[in-house]
Amino acid sequence: MYITLRRDTPAPGRRALSAVPANVIALGAVSLVTDVSSEMVTAVLPLYLALTLGLTPLQLGFVDALSFGATALLRPAGARVADRWRHKPVAAAGYALSALAKLGVLAAGAALGPLAAAIVADRTGKGLRTAPRDALIAASAPAGGEGLAFGVHRAMDTVGALLGPLAAFAVLAATGGTYRAVFVVSFCVAAFGVVLLALYVRDRPGPTPPAPPLRTVLRDRRLWRMCAVAAGLGAFTMSDFFVYLLLQRSGAVPLRYFPLLPLGTAAVYLLLAVPLGRLADRVGRARVLLGGHLALVAATLLLAGTPAAAPMVVGVLLLHGLFYASTDGVLMALAGPLLRDSSRTTGLAMVQTAQAAARFVSSLAAGALWAAWGPRAALLVMAAGLLAAVLAAARGLR
Repeated sequence: MYITLRRDTPAPGRRALSAVPANVIALGAVSLVTDVSSEMVTAVLPLYLALTLGLTPLQLGFVDALSFGATALLRPAGARVADRWRHKPVAAAGYALSALAKLGVLAAGAALGPLAAAIVADRTGKGLRTAPRDALIAASAPAGGEGLAFGVHRAMDTVGALLGPLAAFAVLAATGGTYRAVFVVSFCVAAFGVVLLALYVRDRPGPTPPAPPLRTVLRDRRLWRMCAVAAGLGAFTMSDFFVYLLLQRSGAVPLRYFPLLPLGTAAVYLLLAVPLGRLADRVGRARVLLGGHLALVAATLLLAGTPAAAPMVVGVLLLHGLFYASTDGVLMALAGPLLRDSSRTTGLAMVQTAQAAARFVSSLAAGALWAAWGPRAALLVMAAGLLAAVLAAARGLR
């Protein structure tokens, strides 16, 4: 018996990827470039604040919380404008503001107030762009393929997260550890992302459907249920800021390699985002979402209870990447189909706002717990709270 393999028959994985709309790929390219810029700054900022400026754990928690607070406040407003107008211009404004904020970080120098303002501006830009961008992805994806579309987008986004720390490390090595050079290069990369958005991303076709009154959107019980789930899980999510700083302070990671820590998370995310997006479409997005948060519980406990060594670092980064691959795009893929098309951007923004507001509280709480009782107590409290939140969310999503 002979088996003939036709060359024009794509493999199942390639066939699935070929179904991803071009607009999703274009948005992924914009996010990739923007994430290179953002992660260049993120990779060096914790160390810059802790060592150069000498901030305490409580102050670090406050600065980290500012980023979540800014996005929480701006996302609903930006989304409402996008629902009543167009998605692309609002997203473009957010990307442009984040690019300009890199110049603010450069100008702030060692002054904490202006530096905090620049961080708020950067997160404000993220708050404006995220919901319109996700609504464009949801509108571009075929029915039943939202998980794959978001997974592909997030995978491309994570390529940027992978390249950003490498770029920061290379710039620091080439300039003798000059942080200002990192901020300059970051701005140039972010500006290129804005150009890509203007040239290649297409807004939703046809006239903009009339947005329902806000009170109608707020009456949607499914929306409030998703907001409650996102807030409950976000309230006990340990920030990347603290995860990487605690890994370095454990003594298992030399100081010069600190900017490379996000690479571990990003590499795992990149490998798993698309497979987990497809898995979520098949077995249920809620299951994958909650499984990802259990991975974060395990990472937090590992960081709290394991002696500092290379296997601990690898384990934490593997679980951290699994957490993001299972939750980042999956939450939006879970919420998107539940919302009306005319108010989807506002609805997604409200879910993201609930999550960001909870992360604001989480960062403040983690910093306060660390300052009062030490990092191990902070980790254990956050892990216990997140486990309880997962159990509550499992009941709420039935």
